[in-house]
Amino acid sequence: MDKTKFNKELDGKRIALYELANAHGMTVYITNYGAKIVSVNVPDRNGRMADVVLGFDNIDDYLAKEPFFGAICGRFANRIKNGTFTLDGTTYQLAVNNGPNHLHGGIRGFNVQVWDVVESTPAKLALHYLSADGEEHYPGNLDVTVTYTLTDEGELRIHYEATTDKPTVLGMCNHSYFNLKGAGEGTIRDHYLQIEADFHTVLDDSAAPTGEIRPVDGTAFDFRQPTLIADRIDDPAFAPGRGLDNNWTVRKHYPRELALAATLYEPASGRKLQAFTTQPGVQIYSGNWVEQHVGKGGKRYDEQYAICLEAQGFPNSPNVAHFPSAVLRPGEKYDEWCVYRFSAE
Repeated sequence: MDKTKFNKELDGKRIALYELANAHGMTVYITNYGAKIVSVNVPDRNGRMADVVLGFDNIDDYLAKEPFFGAICGRFANRIKNGTFTLDGTTYQLAVNNGPNHLHGGIRGFNVQVWDVVESTPAKLALHYLSADGEEHYPGNLDVTVTYTLTDEGELRIHYEATTDKPTVLGMCNHSYFNLKGAGEGTIRDHYLQIEADFHTVLDDSAAPTGEIRPVDGTAFDFRQPTLIADRIDDPAFAPGRGLDNNWTVRKHYPRELALAATLYEPASGRKLQAFTTQPGVQIYSGNWVEQHVGKGGKRYDEQYAICLEAQGFPNSPNVAHFPSAVLRPGEKYDEWCVYRFSAE
C-alpha cells in the first residue's frame, strides 16, 4: 500500500500507516486513525495472496466515511439501549446514534480518534489513547492501549488493556470486515460459518438485547456445524437486521478463557479464519448496511460483501445484571484478547 496516502495531521496529531509482516509473506497494514486495520494480505491454498479485509487506500476516505472498517470500537462496542445506564446510583445519558440506541461509543468514539504510537516494530504495533472523563458522557479518565502483533503462525493478535480513575463501563472490539476471496470480490454468501456457541442473546425490535439468553438448538441460530451462509442468512429470524447481526455466547470452560469463537472458511481459495477471544460474546455481522462504497483499488463494496467476527462483551450489558459485567473500577485492569488465525487448506 502507498503509505504517503495516509500522511496527514489531524487535531495536532500525525496520522500514518504502519506495516506488520511475518516470515511467510503475510502483511497487515494498520493506521493510528481509529487504530484501524486497513489491509490483511494472506495466501490461499496455492500461495496466491489476497487482501481479505474491506477498507480504503487513503486517509481522506476514512475521514469522510465511517462504516467502521477495521476500527477499534469503544468505549462500548455495539448497542446500549436508549443510550443510558446507571452505575453506582448515577444515571449516564450517552449519545443516541443508532435508532433509539447508543452504538460503538457514540458520535466520536475510539474509531475516529488519532492514537499515539508507543511501539512500532516489524511484528508489533502498540497504540495508546487517553479518553478523558466525560468524553461521550462516559465517566472516568480511561487509559487505553491496544497492541497488534503478527506471528509467523499466521495469527494477528489484538491485546486490549485499560485502567480508569472512576467506575465506568468498557467493552472494546475490532470491527474488521472479512471476505476470504478478497476484499471487493463479491458476496460472502458462499463462505461457511461455524460458531462455537450453544446460546444467543435475544434482541428487541431496536436490535438491543432484551436480557433473555436462548438456546440455539433447533433454531436458525444453530451454527455449531459448518454452515453455508447462503443457506441460512435469508431465514426470517435474521430479517430484522437484513442478515446476520446478532450476538452469540461463546462456549468456554472457564471465564476469560482464550476460546475459539467462530470459524470462517471459503472453499474456492481454501482460506480459513478462526477467531479466538477471552471475551464472552461474538457478534456476527454480515455487512448488511454496507452500500455502494468504493474501496481499495477502486473495488465496489456492497451489502453482504464481507462479514465481521466481533469478539466482545454482550451488547447492552450495562443494563442487564445477569450479563457478564462491563464495569471497570479504579485499581482493576481491563485485559482482553482477540486472535485472528489465518490458514489455508
